[in-house]
Amino acid sequence: MKPQLIIFDCDGVLVDSEIIASRELAAYLTELGRPTDGAQCRAAFTGLSIQSVAEKVRGAWGMDLPESFVKDLRARDRVAFERDLQAIRGVADALNALDSAEVDYCVASSGTPEKIRHSLTITALLDRFNSKLFSATQVANGKPAPDLFELAAFEMGAAAQDCVVIEDAPAGVRGGVAAGMRVLGFAGGSHCGPDSANQLLFAGAEMAFSNMADLPVLLEL
Repeated sequence: MKPQLIIFDCDGVLVDSEIIASRELAAYLTELGRPTDGAQCRAAFTGLSIQSVAEKVRGAWGMDLPESFVKDLRARDRVAFERDLQAIRGVADALNALDSAEVDYCVASSGTPEKIRHSLTITALLDRFNSKLFSATQVANGKPAPDLFELAAFEMGAAAQDCVVIEDAPAGVRGGVAAGMRVLGFAGGSHCGPDSANQLLFAGAEMAFSNMADLPVLLEL
């Protein structure tokens, strides 16, 4: 049955940002006295908001972060994105196919609205989504809670069973499953490793794929 709504995560699904963000986070944590590399950051923090990253670093990692940590990291990411960010290969083809099949789509991201718009502007994707952007800042609980996906579906006028979520992080997969939606795991970002697809499947994705241009075929459109 043709889905009514496709809910895309942004980072690592529409834009190839996770490798950049983990690099910047690792560099900042190293400067603050905790030698860290990008792989460690990707394993621990992919799919989380910057605020959640800060809370996890302070809690699980026991680091005493400056009060300006979130603000500083956002500023570092912004500069790095403007220099290096690109769209995920195949995204434009996938969106064109969704348009042709008259399937609606939106974004549901852990990032702030400003970050989502900035990333999509840099990669020339913002006009494809217009105002169909939903941020974890709009709900009480971010991923892996279902709140953000439920908000997106409600605002877009779609029932959960008619939605398909596209996610690259286990936390996002779990959130989509908790919302009662189909979830496809995307393992094609430059941050993904050989075990990424298995991690997404373990989290509850019904399948994992690595070429965004294949999405219309996987949806049987």
